[in-house]
Amino acid sequence: MATKAGKSRKRAPRRRPALIRGQDMGRWTDLYHAVLTVPWPLFFLGLALFFVLINTVFALLYLADPHGISGARPGSFWDAFQFSVQTIVSLNYTLMVPRTVYAEVLVICEAFSGILNLALVTGIVFARFSRPYARVLFSEVAVVTPLDGTPMLMLRAANQRGNQILDANITLSFARDTVSSEGIAMRRFEELKPVRPRTPLFALSWTIMHRIDETSPLHGATPRSLRETQAELIALLSGTDETLSDTIFARHAYGPQHILWNRRFADVLSQTPKGRRLVDLRRFHETEEDGATSAP
Repeated sequence: MATKAGKSRKRAPRRRPALIRGQDMGRWTDLYHAVLTVPWPLFFLGLALFFVLINTVFALLYLADPHGISGARPGSFWDAFQFSVQTIVSLNYTLMVPRTVYAEVLVICEAFSGILNLALVTGIVFARFSRPYARVLFSEVAVVTPLDGTPMLMLRAANQRGNQILDANITLSFARDTVSSEGIAMRRFEELKPVRPRTPLFALSWTIMHRIDETSPLHGATPRSLRETQAELIALLSGTDETLSDTIFARHAYGPQHILWNRRFADVLSQTPKGRRLVDLRRFHETEEDGATSAP
């Protein structure tokens, strides 16, 4: 079988995600999800814009009464904006104070909104910081190599956090384009049964294997057939983080260009002179020739 060199660390480009038309992207119920998943720079930029916006609204309301703020220049938007900022964040400045009933009512409303905004922002920031996530490293490639006389699909995972992931489970799915006997084209997902689907403690490295026998969806597959059917291998790992006491998930996808035939992974496990186990992640993605006969 034609093989690829496994020494290169450059990733082949993945297939672009499918475009979705007609999807409802304007539901307010998705706003919380968007706030939690947006990158941190955009999150803080959004907070800053919201802060400016709410103070601008109150500043315009204060300007409706030109003499409502003592110490402010009549008709000055900047003075009204500064007074709004001082009010909403409870700054103890006394240069500008409300002196009409209208301004006093606005101050009460803005102070109440400031309490709500502070509670809302605090909750969102805490939710972003406390959201559990896994630091699981998957090998950049999967390999197919003979083991005990049977072709074996292998991929590796490592826990970069260094603690324990309790009751870790791995699920392997195989997706490919197929055509039914009626001529209907569809994307079919099939489960690949791992040799060891779970481990009680996942702390260092885990080599995940699937036996390619007569019952496997990969039986008879070749690099060419995987390319022609736009096949994809999807690995999903879940478990309970020992430190967070919460369920974490990690996933990785392998296209046909990421599945190497007749190669094996380089050894990353060793022992230090003091007898401690050592996982060398610098060789985590490396593969070596296994000496098997090449396939077309």
